[in-house]
Amino acid sequence: MDKIRTWQAFDGDALLNDVAAALDDVPPAEEDVEEIAQRLRVHLMRLVTIAIAAEAEQDATAAQLIEQARTLCAKGLPGNRWKAIGHLRRMGWAINELLERLVALRCLKEVA
Repeated sequence: MDKIRTWQAFDGDALLNDVAAALDDVPPAEEDVEEIAQRLRVHLMRLVTIAIAAEAEQDATAAQLIEQARTLCAKGLPGNRWKAIGHLRRMGWAINELLERLVALRCLKEVA
């Protein structure tokens, strides 16, 4: 029952907004970096969960992206502002690539 209470539906709009914040030409404000990083970790792990449930890891590209997502989520946010922004951007790209692969594999519908 606790899992049902904590479950949140996949929100493609929120995912795309957070990816845009990470990949924008203008870096996020220093005080927003940690919060954006946390949301990106949640998005990455949600995509990994969807991929595993859909058995997408049988696809070599998806398996590589899943492993990359896990590695990025396991790393802490660097203390240096520019390294932290670099980490945000790597997470943003990983989300984008995994999302596109899951759509191509028909594990998810395209997010507009």
